[in-house]
Amino acid sequence: MAVRRVVPNIQSEAAQESREFYGLLGFEEVMNHGWIMTLASPSSPAAQISIMAGDKTAPVTPDMSVEVDDVDAAYAVMRESGAEIIHPLQDEEWGVRRFFVRDPSGRVVNVLGHR
Repeated sequence: MAVRRVVPNIQSEAAQESREFYGLLGFEEVMNHGWIMTLASPSSPAAQISIMAGDKTAPVTPDMSVEVDDVDAAYAVMRESGAEIIHPLQDEEWGVRRFFVRDPSGRVVNVLGHR
């Protein structure tokens, strides 16, 4: 299993203001589903920040997202370790397969793979 990217998720109702603020640092909008917007660096596309009003299908808003090449393997490893699964592994309508897990510091991590 390999990590493809890690994205901090900022919970905020100020999406437009956040887009403008992070735009000052060179970020540009690359995705916007209304409830989540992702900004990326044009010169380094894997450098990203997501702004979320709240998660569309999960009970909590994750603190970060980790994209892996095999989300099913990651889910199996986390379950076998006894880690707390917050949101079960499922396919989402926007093209990702994901689950949420709590890290040792209490942060919620969205682990995902693109279909």
